[in-house]
Amino acid sequence: MDNLASQASGNDPDLPIENDSPGEGQEKVTDKRAPHPVDKADRILTVDMVRGFAVLGILLMNIPFFGIDGSVIDTVIRGSHKTADFRTMAAIFTFFDGTMRGLFSMLFGAGMILFMLNKVETPGGVTVVEYYYRRLLWLVFFGLINAFIFLWPGDILFYYGLCGMLLYPFRKTRAKWLIVIGIGFLSIGVFKMMLWYNETKTTRAGYLVAVTAEKAKIKLTEKQKEAKASWEEIEKNQRPDTSRVNRNLRKMHSGYGTIFNYFVPRNANFETWGMYHGIWDMIGMMFIGMGLFTLGFFSNRLSTSTYAMWLLAGYGLGIPIGYIYFSKGIVGSIDFGPYLDAYSVPHWVLYDLRRLFLCIGHASLLLLVYRSRIVPWLMKILASVGQMAFTNYLMQSIICTLFFYGYGSDNYNKLKYHQLYYVVGAVWIFQMIFSPLWLKYFRFGPFEWVWRSLTYGRKQLRN
Repeated sequence: MDNLASQASGNDPDLPIENDSPGEGQEKVTDKRAPHPVDKADRILTVDMVRGFAVLGILLMNIPFFGIDGSVIDTVIRGSHKTADFRTMAAIFTFFDGTMRGLFSMLFGAGMILFMLNKVETPGGVTVVEYYYRRLLWLVFFGLINAFIFLWPGDILFYYGLCGMLLYPFRKTRAKWLIVIGIGFLSIGVFKMMLWYNETKTTRAGYLVAVTAEKAKIKLTEKQKEAKASWEEIEKNQRPDTSRVNRNLRKMHSGYGTIFNYFVPRNANFETWGMYHGIWDMIGMMFIGMGLFTLGFFSNRLSTSTYAMWLLAGYGLGIPIGYIYFSKGIVGSIDFGPYLDAYSVPHWVLYDLRRLFLCIGHASLLLLVYRSRIVPWLMKILASVGQMAFTNYLMQSIICTLFFYGYGSDNYNKLKYHQLYYVVGAVWIFQMIFSPLWLKYFRFGPFEWVWRSLTYGRKQLRN
């Protein structure tokens, strides 16, 4: 950690000491020794900048889940590949799928280190570790608010709060081991995917044997009957169900109470299922983010040639892998049975590899643009968005649910796939104007203020 401490105390005016994550508030307190949010002068601009880019980019992947029924994805993939819808989908999945959440997770991991850095405990007071876990418990609470009050089924704050609790014991681990641990967690996700895939292939093989036996007028065994029924259920779930689609549309065009009751069991299932099956990539990226920050990657401490090399490697490998992942793994598996028959290993195993390369490529590009000073105004705006990342993330839920759901403007499933990204653009413009304007008068965003006040057990100063 010595190298990290020396980075944080550098004299570069553009690279002050770092902040909390997702976004950080500041307060001037009487006792400077007590743990407290960092001052405005103590922020690393580049970390806020990358975080701002990530929180805006998250909406690229979230918008279909806000605005359309899942059957639309199936329709686009099965339709003409020359439409605006398909081309938009190809671009999003190739360049951005999972990468913005990946960057956000990396910076969350870096924020764990930064939260602990430069905080001095006072005798008899609340310890830094207590503040750390209190902060995460409140984040879990905000995740539940996002899922069950703002009614966003794709919330990540709940997972981040719980996953973050595992990071504390590794706060002083060397960078290379943090990255190794992160890759290990990503590998667990791949391993679990392969277990499921092989099990499904076995079910498919049993089904094919049963069908062959039926055609030969051979009586099926109980095991063959079970395999046939299991596969038919899987196949049924792979196809759009007209009755389910109609029910979903009917519910989503209803009032808040109806949608709330509709979402409660579904969101509860997502939160619990995700904690067992879907957290490995989040934890993995958090550890990798801790390692990269310790090395100085996000704090703009590496050489220009290093960032250029990572840009070329990230995009040079990530983009081709991303295209293969989309064209073979997403489009190719739309007819699931033949896909299982054709491939022993699914293309989905490329998911974390491509997103890791693309995350590093995206961040490297941003840092190179920042160093070039081509568009300093844009970098400053992104930093403001990142400083208010917590508010902006929750704001996206509020804006999109009000725009799409029945209790708001009731636009659910009324736009084509590519038209959803007009909404994304509008939200981006609003948040890129709102964030710097808000920070001109206040030290931190409204949700950051609430979060910090709850964490530190005292009302934070607004300016």
